[in-house]
Amino acid sequence: MNKSGKSFKKFLLLWSGQLVSTIGNGLTSFGLGIYVFQQTGKASAMALVTLLAFMPSLLLSAFAGVLADRYDRRLLMVLGDSLSAIGLVYILICMLQGEAQLWQICVGVTISSVFSSLLDPAYKATVTDLLTEEQYTKASGLVQVAGSAKFLISPIVAGFLLTVSDIKLLLVIDICTFFVTVATTLAVRSGLATKTCEQTQSFIREFKEGWSAVSGNRGVLVLVVMTSVLTFYLGVVETLSIPMLLAFTDSSAVGTIETIIASGMLVSSVIIGFLPIKKGYVKILSISLFCIGIFMAVFGLRENIVLICISGFLFFSMLPFTNTSLDFLVRTNIDNSVQGRAWALIGIISQLGFVAAYAFSGVLADYVFTPLLVDGGVLADSVGKIIGTGSGRGTGFLIIIAGMLLCATSVILYNLKSVKELENRGGLCTGG
Repeated sequence: MNKSGKSFKKFLLLWSGQLVSTIGNGLTSFGLGIYVFQQTGKASAMALVTLLAFMPSLLLSAFAGVLADRYDRRLLMVLGDSLSAIGLVYILICMLQGEAQLWQICVGVTISSVFSSLLDPAYKATVTDLLTEEQYTKASGLVQVAGSAKFLISPIVAGFLLTVSDIKLLLVIDICTFFVTVATTLAVRSGLATKTCEQTQSFIREFKEGWSAVSGNRGVLVLVVMTSVLTFYLGVVETLSIPMLLAFTDSSAVGTIETIIASGMLVSSVIIGFLPIKKGYVKILSISLFCIGIFMAVFGLRENIVLICISGFLFFSMLPFTNTSLDFLVRTNIDNSVQGRAWALIGIISQLGFVAAYAFSGVLADYVFTPLLVDGGVLADSVGKIIGTGSGRGTGFLIIIAGMLLCATSVILYNLKSVKELENRGGLCTGG
């Protein structure tokens, strides 16, 4: 046994547990979205559940990161996995007693999200504990595959299971995955020393240093804000796609469609792996964002499954180009000595777009755009002639508008001098 505890086999064991857990989470996420929308008929209700499942983990992520540096990371993973199951068990009990109310589902997903916040920082830190530097790149691809399983595997499996059973089966499967995850985590923990860090610097001071690293470079700050704008548009599509699709098809078809379109991200990630981007990052960033906007608009254009699958696939295929360019431009313009604190802050700011999308897009779809495009609506005889009318056309129109706004944003970004200067200075700030 390696005295340092480094072991790729143990990483694979831990990774397999996380893969199973991610698939289980995806089943619940997809199933609850379908369930809430079918029970309420409101995109805003589904968005509220998504918001409460996401926001606690985001807000607690920085605190959870500190805990992962100070306490036993494997124990934190076990606690996060085990305690997050409480929320799902609560929802399942409510459903077994009859239909679960919206507020009960909200309480359950909030409890689950709070405890899940312990998991991600501890998992990422444990991966570092288990691997040598030479193994990081090899492991990174596997970690990304596991993370994408929620979008690539879960929807099509959940869609099929919902045709033979109901949401309760998905919840039971997800709850059972916690036993697998906890078992693999404990198996890995037995071979690693408990390492804690006596950190005395105040959290507020670390936060300020991270903010100074980001805000001190105008171009970096613009890109971080741009990432938040991008996550807002992604959140709009994520929130409204299921209501839009359920207006003319069933849950099984929705699951298949989501898997098809998410595979676009996997395909382009492989391409970038073989043909890495080496220059022209600002141009690639702007072009990919513009294309994302176009494909987003086409996605909402018509109630046509073939058109939706093609545009959605192309939409997701552009994301790795955007992410790679953003990552390079930010990473090469922040000094290595503060990158940890800076990335923690960037992670929080960039995800705020999702929070805003979950909070507002459902409400806008239900109470503003849907009434405009139902039969007899104000826009039924104008916009409705192009994109159609019906219960799902208002959400489609909102997705189209978001896509057009993203196109305009990409053009503005390309013409910003502060952003172009980042590529000229890239590599000057990567020293220790």
